[in-house]
Amino acid sequence: MPHHLAVNNEPPFDTVAAHRWFSAHCFNEAWGVPRRRAPDAGALVRIALRIFALLGDAANATRYGERCLEHSRSEPPFFLAYAHEAVARAAILSGDAARTAHHLAEARKLLPLVDDPEDHAALEKDLAGCHVREAAWVTSPDSSKA
Repeated sequence: MPHHLAVNNEPPFDTVAAHRWFSAHCFNEAWGVPRRRAPDAGALVRIALRIFALLGDAANATRYGERCLEHSRSEPPFFLAYAHEAVARAAILSGDAARTAHHLAEARKLLPLVDDPEDHAALEKDLAGCHVREAAWVTSPDSSKA
Protein backbone atom coordinates (compact mmCIF):
# COMPACT_ATOMS: atom_id res chain seq x y z
CA MET A 1 0.00 0.00 0.00
CA PRO A 2 1.48 3.43 -0.93
CA HIS A 3 2.41 5.77 1.82
CA HIS A 4 0.46 9.00 1.86
CA LEU A 5 2.42 11.94 3.13
CA ALA A 6 0.79 15.01 4.48
CA VAL A 7 1.35 17.81 2.00
CA ASN A 8 2.58 20.98 3.57
CA ASN A 9 2.29 23.90 1.19
CA GLU A 10 4.85 25.90 3.16
CA PRO A 11 8.43 25.44 1.93
CA PRO A 12 11.04 24.54 4.54
CA PHE A 13 12.87 27.87 4.08
CA ASP A 14 12.28 31.60 4.33
CA THR A 15 10.79 32.52 0.93
CA VAL A 16 11.41 36.26 1.37
CA ALA A 17 15.09 35.70 2.14
CA ALA A 18 15.36 33.20 -0.73
CA HIS A 19 13.72 35.63 -3.15
CA ARG A 20 16.06 38.41 -2.06
CA TRP A 21 19.13 36.18 -2.46
CA PHE A 22 18.12 34.69 -5.84
CA SER A 23 17.10 38.08 -7.21
CA ALA A 24 20.51 39.57 -6.48
CA HIS A 25 22.37 36.45 -7.59
CA CYS A 26 20.50 36.11 -10.90
CA PHE A 27 20.78 39.83 -11.62
CA ASN A 28 24.54 39.73 -11.07
CA GLU A 29 24.92 36.65 -13.23
CA ALA A 30 22.80 38.12 -16.03
CA TRP A 31 24.60 41.44 -16.17
CA GLY A 32 28.10 40.25 -15.36
CA VAL A 33 28.68 42.44 -12.30
CA PRO A 34 32.21 41.56 -11.20
CA ARG A 35 32.31 39.33 -8.15
CA ARG A 36 35.64 40.75 -7.01
CA ARG A 37 33.95 43.56 -5.16
CA ALA A 38 30.54 44.95 -4.36
CA PRO A 39 28.88 46.91 -7.15
CA ASP A 40 30.08 50.49 -7.03
CA ALA A 41 28.98 53.52 -9.02
CA GLY A 42 31.10 52.42 -11.98
CA ALA A 43 29.56 48.94 -12.04
CA LEU A 44 26.06 50.38 -11.83
CA VAL A 45 26.81 52.81 -14.66
CA ARG A 46 28.01 49.85 -16.75
CA ILE A 47 24.73 48.05 -16.08
CA ALA A 48 22.69 51.12 -17.07
CA LEU A 49 24.74 51.52 -20.23
CA ARG A 50 24.23 47.90 -21.20
CA ILE A 51 20.47 48.22 -20.72
CA PHE A 52 20.29 51.34 -22.91
CA ALA A 53 22.50 49.71 -25.55
CA LEU A 54 20.25 46.63 -25.63
CA LEU A 55 17.23 48.90 -25.96
CA GLY A 56 18.87 50.73 -28.86
CA ASP A 57 18.75 54.06 -27.00
CA ALA A 58 21.82 55.75 -28.51
CA ALA A 59 21.54 59.01 -26.53
CA ASN A 60 21.46 57.36 -23.11
CA ALA A 61 23.97 54.67 -24.12
CA THR A 62 26.36 57.48 -25.12
CA ARG A 63 25.71 59.41 -21.90
CA TYR A 64 26.33 56.37 -19.69
CA GLY A 65 29.24 55.26 -21.86
CA GLU A 66 31.02 58.53 -21.13
CA ARG A 67 30.28 58.21 -17.41
CA CYS A 68 31.54 54.64 -17.48
CA LEU A 69 34.78 55.82 -19.07
CA GLU A 70 35.14 58.55 -16.42
CA HIS A 71 34.67 56.03 -13.58
CA SER A 72 37.10 53.56 -15.13
CA ARG A 73 40.11 55.78 -15.83
CA SER A 74 41.77 54.83 -12.54
CA GLU A 75 40.62 51.19 -12.65
CA PRO A 76 42.65 48.14 -13.73
CA PRO A 77 42.95 47.46 -17.49
CA PHE A 78 40.00 45.05 -17.50
CA PHE A 79 37.56 47.74 -16.39
CA LEU A 80 39.04 50.48 -18.55
CA ALA A 81 38.94 48.20 -21.60
CA TYR A 82 35.28 47.43 -20.93
CA ALA A 83 34.57 51.14 -20.61
CA HIS A 84 36.04 51.68 -24.06
CA GLU A 85 34.02 48.72 -25.34
CA ALA A 86 30.90 50.35 -23.87
CA VAL A 87 31.58 53.68 -25.56
CA ALA A 88 32.18 51.79 -28.82
CA ARG A 89 28.78 50.08 -28.50
CA ALA A 90 27.14 53.46 -27.94
CA ALA A 91 28.96 54.86 -30.97
CA ILE A 92 27.70 51.94 -33.06
CA LEU A 93 24.16 52.86 -32.07
CA SER A 94 24.82 56.50 -32.96
CA GLY A 95 26.28 55.56 -36.33
CA ASP A 96 29.65 57.13 -35.50
CA ALA A 97 32.14 54.82 -37.24
CA ALA A 98 35.23 56.88 -36.33
CA ARG A 99 34.34 56.94 -32.62
CA THR A 100 33.54 53.23 -32.73
CA ALA A 101 36.91 52.41 -34.31
CA HIS A 102 38.79 54.65 -31.84
CA HIS A 103 37.29 53.09 -28.71
CA LEU A 104 37.58 49.53 -30.03
CA ALA A 105 41.26 50.20 -30.74
CA GLU A 106 41.75 51.55 -27.20
CA ALA A 107 40.05 48.50 -25.70
CA ARG A 108 42.12 46.15 -27.85
CA LYS A 109 45.33 47.86 -26.68
CA LEU A 110 44.38 47.01 -23.10
CA LEU A 111 43.44 43.38 -23.80
CA PRO A 112 47.03 42.01 -23.39
CA LEU A 113 47.19 43.67 -19.97
CA VAL A 114 44.21 41.67 -18.64
CA ASP A 115 45.91 38.83 -16.77
CA ASP A 116 42.96 36.80 -15.52
CA PRO A 117 42.22 34.15 -18.20
CA GLU A 118 38.45 34.28 -17.62
CA ASP A 119 38.34 38.09 -17.81
CA HIS A 120 40.62 38.07 -20.85
CA ALA A 121 38.39 35.57 -22.68
CA ALA A 122 35.20 37.49 -21.83
CA LEU A 123 36.64 40.80 -23.00
CA GLU A 124 38.07 39.26 -26.16
CA LYS A 125 34.68 37.71 -26.99
CA ASP A 126 32.83 40.97 -26.40
CA LEU A 127 35.31 42.93 -28.50
CA ALA A 128 34.94 40.39 -31.31
CA GLY A 129 31.17 40.86 -31.05
CA CYS A 130 31.60 44.62 -31.39
CA HIS A 131 33.83 44.10 -34.39
CA VAL A 132 31.18 41.99 -36.12
CA ARG A 133 28.53 44.59 -35.36
CA GLU A 134 30.85 47.39 -36.48
CA ALA A 135 31.47 45.63 -39.82
CA ALA A 136 27.72 45.04 -40.23
CA TRP A 137 27.06 48.73 -39.56
CA VAL A 138 29.61 49.85 -42.13
CA THR A 139 27.92 47.76 -44.82
CA SER A 140 24.35 48.36 -43.70
CA PRO A 141 23.50 51.22 -41.29
CA ASP A 142 20.18 49.65 -40.27
CA SER A 143 21.72 46.32 -39.19
CA SER A 144 23.18 47.77 -35.96
CA LYS A 145 19.85 49.23 -34.91
CA ALA A 146 17.94 45.96 -35.08
